[in-house]
Amino acid sequence: MRPLALLGLTLTAAAGLAETPDVPGTVIYHSPAASRAYVGSPGIAILPDGSYLAKCDDFGKGTTEFQSAVSRVFRSDDRGRTWRPTAVLNDLFWASVFVHEGSAYLIGTTKHHGLVNVRRSDDGGETWTDPADTEHGLITPTGEYHTAPGPVVVHDGRLWRGVEDAGNGTKWGYRYSAMMMSAPVDADLLKADSWTFSNKVGRDGSWLGGDFKAFLEGNAVLTRDGRIENILRVQRESGRGGTAAVCEVSDDGRTLTFDPETGFIGLPGADKKFTIRFDPQSDFYYALTSPAAPTIPTGRDKSKGQRAAGGVRNTMALVRSTDLREWEVVTVLLHHPDVETHGFQYPDWVFDGADIVAAVRTAYDEAAGQAHRAHDANYLTFHRIADFRRLGRADSVVDAASLGF
Repeated sequence: MRPLALLGLTLTAAAGLAETPDVPGTVIYHSPAASRAYVGSPGIAILPDGSYLAKCDDFGKGTTEFQSAVSRVFRSDDRGRTWRPTAVLNDLFWASVFVHEGSAYLIGTTKHHGLVNVRRSDDGGETWTDPADTEHGLITPTGEYHTAPGPVVVHDGRLWRGVEDAGNGTKWGYRYSAMMMSAPVDADLLKADSWTFSNKVGRDGSWLGGDFKAFLEGNAVLTRDGRIENILRVQRESGRGGTAAVCEVSDDGRTLTFDPETGFIGLPGADKKFTIRFDPQSDFYYALTSPAAPTIPTGRDKSKGQRAAGGVRNTMALVRSTDLREWEVVTVLLHHPDVETHGFQYPDWVFDGADIVAAVRTAYDEAAGQAHRAHDANYLTFHRIADFRRLGRADSVVDAASLGF
């Protein structure tokens, strides 16, 4: 089945990938499903000269994600029309890519539940520093951490980024505790002592009336009244979706707090990773998310046709909010009717004038067949969402009401 395509989204394949089917967006990288090396953690940044950097990592049984993870970096010098690989980096996973003081940075972990590390490129992503020790990019010499390509926010003379401690046992989700890390904007970001970590806020299974499973993949977000919050993806034991958690951060970055009475909010697609950014021109906060359509029964009872919302990834939407508490679906950007092997997920994105440019973890058909499953993406794709501030429900690739939005 062919997807519907949004006017303004690029629909061409990258050079050397002409054999791939009509994958939505520009294909930056393809890892065949049969390799069991899947595409994870997309990220994107715009360099000072206007070029784009994109990145992803390898995960799955065909990779070394649990020993020494591999990340891949790509560059486009023509605003996303074509891409070329620039680097393959060992010991890097779940990393954000961002630009600070003219240099590009990657911040992630060394492996699945590894150590936090930072790398810098001073030549547009061609070469990167080696985090050999705590003076050169190894930020946490001990411990286990989890994260995703979340935003890095500059506020009050500091850089802010969400991260999770993963040292509370071994069970997925249960082991994660929310944290915030920050550093002065004029510090050497490769030095471990430049970074401050908040306290850890762990899970409590009694939250959400006993339906709370985990929070993870936090976003550092600046509120309208000048505070940093950590807004996290939430997994519920029931398999229902659309819930996020808001943790408050102290001005010095050392204290993180969460109030379960007021800290849970509705955010379509917040059962998967999302990125929030503020647009001063429109005065809205925006996010790209992968919401499970309300017409799809979600939950844990398969006898009723239910599936966990976190596994439903066949739709990507633009959502917005004025206050970070109430969110609305603006338009449906990508959709495929098949839920099993098609996914548009983990979108990382930045503003580019009147447009949004995004890197997306995409599960889609390939010449040899289909993706392994929606979660196990076989493509890294680039998308330009043109004139995003003018988009509305009528611009959706499929009737939003027919999906229940």
